Amino acid sequence: MARPNLVGLIEEAYDYPELLTTSKLHENAPHKVISMLDKGVIRAATPDNDGQWITNEWVKKAILLYFRQQPAKSIEVLPFEYRDKIPLKTDYTGSEVRVVPPAVARFGSYLAKGVILMPSYVNIGAYVDEETMVDTWATVGTCAQIGKRVHLSGGVGIGGVLEPLQAKPVIIEDGCFIGSRCIVVEGVHVAQEAVLGANVVLTASTKIIDVSENQPVEYTGFIPPRSVVIPGSIPKSFPAGTFQVPAALIIGKRKASTDLKTSLNNALREFNVSV
Repeated sequence: MARPNLVGLIEEAYDYPELLTTSKLHENAPHKVISMLDKGVIRAATPDNDGQWITNEWVKKAILLYFRQQPAKSIEVLPFEYRDKIPLKTDYTGSEVRVVPPAVARFGSYLAKGVILMPSYVNIGAYVDEETMVDTWATVGTCAQIGKRVHLSGGVGIGGVLEPLQAKPVIIEDGCFIGSRCIVVEGVHVAQEAVLGANVVLTASTKIIDVSENQPVEYTGFIPPRSVVIPGSIPKSFPAGTFQVPAALIIGKRKASTDLKTSLNNALREFNVSV
């Protein structure tokens, strides 16, 4: 089946769900898409030539259709038992991925060569690129895009963004270090080689303030490349008074280097960032 035809079938099935039970082509189309996601052939979002990320809405529609089609079944991974609509990912040996029990990745997520999953969770539609570490109790949500050589530290929560369909998923680009207990949700984009210190929370409405120069520069939903970020707060007025609300502070830049590990260590020492 040619890919343009597959896109068309998904769009038609999403608009006319009855086709899932009356047309074999439409019935099979979501399964083909999920299988392609599982192999990394397609992605829920892809970068264009200018580095801007484009959401592939038809892929997200296919995931929603797949949920509709799939009955809940028991899954035995002795001594554990699960009951879910989505099977678990398999064939880790063939993909050279290391998975530490009881890590779970759902079918339809992609794990590239050299990925390490400590006891953690990766949801359907997520893409985790080469040599990335998903540390203990970290979660990678639906359709999240994680780059190469990223470190997601213990307890990190990368949110899933499935609906609304046009919403961009969370993007963590190559070489980023996401510190312990960080939360990144609602389509926030963390650009290449950025460092998030422990407990940074980034939502679509979080004020991200670069305080490294004489005048503050404010961002929302985006962390610039090689930024070193720590949690902060700003005052906000409410009817009951003025209170502090969470913010993220960019306190400097991680120096460009061909040796990313050395660059990271220097950044952490220079800015005294907890991870």
